[in-house]
Amino acid sequence: MLPYQSLEEAEEALGRALSVAEKLWFQYSAQKPDFILHCHNILFAMLFYTLAPLPYVFIGLGWFKNMDKFKIQPKVNDCFSDMFKCYKHVMRTFVLVVGPMQVISYPTIQWIGIRTSLPLPSLSEVFWQIVVYVIIEDFSHYWIHRMFHTNWAYKKIHRVHHEYTAPIGLAAPYSHWAETLILGLPSFLGPALVPGHIVTFWLWFILRQLESIETHSGYLLPWTPTKYIPFYGGADYHDYHHFVGEHSKSNFASIFTYCDYIYGTNKGYRSHKQVLEKAKSL
Repeated sequence: MLPYQSLEEAEEALGRALSVAEKLWFQYSAQKPDFILHCHNILFAMLFYTLAPLPYVFIGLGWFKNMDKFKIQPKVNDCFSDMFKCYKHVMRTFVLVVGPMQVISYPTIQWIGIRTSLPLPSLSEVFWQIVVYVIIEDFSHYWIHRMFHTNWAYKKIHRVHHEYTAPIGLAAPYSHWAETLILGLPSFLGPALVPGHIVTFWLWFILRQLESIETHSGYLLPWTPTKYIPFYGGADYHDYHHFVGEHSKSNFASIFTYCDYIYGTNKGYRSHKQVLEKAKSL
């Protein structure tokens, strides 16, 4: 909740006129407690999880012609009942696990200093904070994910996520409840170490969710803008990890591929690609 009763009071406190974005933020947030603004994250998670995978759902159900050529594992057919089962599982996890964690974590959010106040961060500040969050999340996620492929952790927890040997967009957050909590920590670590505005906090989790949905989509679409991002893994890269499943020793990376390259956990994937290339040339 902002400590100003009017736009004029806010402008006087800042010593300048508010930008259009800041005026909109004032109108939206001025009378809302910080706790309510913090809990927007779970609402955004449900909203974007419901909407973002829909193009992949429609493609998988055959609504668009000539899209099968972009499917990474074309022999695997998607069906609506399986998709809806996945959706229900994830939404149940959001309500019973992620939602309560949002409530419990609010004092921590206050303590680390994620603010709701004016002024809003500049675009450059948001950009560089997101870059830092990506680097921190990518590195820490790599090691936790790799730990999940030890025998005990895989059989007790991670095997749920690998029920989809040919992943679909809806299966991005499909996992054991314990994995949802544990693998959520890397995403939270960046904002904890480099706290910013809650708008940046929201944007970071939305972007991370969209990236995960694309990575699990099962389709290598030629027009995706992420293919221009250096060292980005993408759907084809992560699809191989699911294809191999329990015995996978490759492609643990969350977003980028540099950790797999540095620590030698992309050898299986590279060999696989070489075999595919040779098969195409014959």
